[in-house]
Amino acid sequence: MGAVKSIFGAIALTLILVAASFAQQGGRIRGQIETMDGPNAVLKLRDGSTMKMRIADDARVSALTKATLGELTNDTFVGIAGVPRPDGSIEAYSIHIFLPAQRGVVADRHTPWDGRPNSTMTNAYIEGTPTGSGDSQSFKVKYKDGEKTIIVTPQTSIARAAAGSKDEIKPGAQIIIFGSAREGDTTVAKVLYVGRGITPAM
Repeated sequence: MGAVKSIFGAIALTLILVAASFAQQGGRIRGQIETMDGPNAVLKLRDGSTMKMRIADDARVSALTKATLGELTNDTFVGIAGVPRPDGSIEAYSIHIFLPAQRGVVADRHTPWDGRPNSTMTNAYIEGTPTGSGDSQSFKVKYKDGEKTIIVTPQTSIARAAAGSKDEIKPGAQIIIFGSAREGDTTVAKVLYVGRGITPAM
């Protein structure tokens, strides 16, 4: 039982560190692994260019798995990447569900984001459940300094954080790097998410 607790504790710590890193750092790097040679890779960025990348020996890897609208229940802690509407609501293009262990550790707040032009990231707690009809659903969230109405469309990507592995970083994998360093012409990836059958949309 002690060993099991240690394993789950390590998983939770990794995900907490990932989330803390993306809360603190800008300049996130998004792309698809093109080739791998040991820890070295070529990453194709979303603008079509490529860069040299190396996976750090102590890299912290987490995964994002597909989730559904039905999993967005009352008091769920979520991160919402979206674009503000004129009425103050946010049209979400990405919603990711944090692990319970990240509650109270990852800051609940509303900040600028670099996923799309004029986008924001809102880490907050859902109040109630999504309501609406047709192609538009909405729900309210609260964070330390305020609240927002979130609009969900058919294009909104919904994902759940999970423990990841370096073994998942292979050609074809879609990743987003939250913590990195430069060594000459190579980017050393230290903290990253890998999409498990999905493209991380945040």
